[in-house]
Amino acid sequence: MSNLDCDSVFEAEPPPPAVSVRCLAQKGGRLVPSVRSAPEETAIAFTFNGLTHAVMMATPSDLEDFAIGFALTEGLIDDPADIASLEIVATRLGVELRAWLADDRAKTYSARRRSMAGPTGCGLCGIESLEEAVRSAPPVAGGGPFQYGDISTAMDALPRGQSLYAQTHAVHAAAFWTPGEGLLALREDVGRHNALDKLAGALRRGKHSAKDGLVLLTSRVSIELIQKAARMGAPAIVAVSAPTAAAIRLAEACGMTLIAVARAGEFEIFTHPRRITDRAMPNVA
Repeated sequence: MSNLDCDSVFEAEPPPPAVSVRCLAQKGGRLVPSVRSAPEETAIAFTFNGLTHAVMMATPSDLEDFAIGFALTEGLIDDPADIASLEIVATRLGVELRAWLADDRAKTYSARRRSMAGPTGCGLCGIESLEEAVRSAPPVAGGGPFQYGDISTAMDALPRGQSLYAQTHAVHAAAFWTPGEGLLALREDVGRHNALDKLAGALRRGKHSAKDGLVLLTSRVSIELIQKAARMGAPAIVAVSAPTAAAIRLAEACGMTLIAVARAGEFEIFTHPRRITDRAMPNVA
């Protein structure tokens, strides 16, 4: 894990990731009282050097990973060491993640500061220009090859790590899987962007390189997720649901292998199939 100086301050009791709620369940044609778990949504404010950068609704767990991963995938830092200190402050209104950047990063940050406030995991709310919304992604090189069976094995491993989903059935997951070690990290959140940010932070803190394996997503693939994954250096993404056209174009442009609709042992490769090889499959150039 990283040596980041991180303090937690609780001005109010921090909310749990999930709570029990009452409902009426229709069973056998009758409505019966029931209890189920619902994931919490909490306002999370990111501040850098005392300035509010973003406010979003997220699951209040793995917050140090969230702070580091968000800063990494937004291009504010290149390494956790670029954050001099981090303070997690739980208040009555939500949670503040207060990061102080190292001197060189502080200078570049002040030139590009923006504020955004959005709904659950919104990746584009508050962007100040269209250019920022469709920004390019850094080129992705290396990685793989991955076998046909790796895709199925990786996706089959996902449910075993989704403890919050098993409890609530209402959160997304982002995970990292390697052929040699299996599922190395998994993070969950009500927002798919948030889950990927948390995963990015967990990988950097754990000294894992995204180039060594597959990034797994339980959601559809939007352009923002490709942008974030490219910042992580991920050579390949595997998603349960389909990608958007913009996501496909960006993955093609940055050199990332995009695999989606990965269910029941089947999947579709949309870009850069060279990283996926198996004797049972034709080798598509």
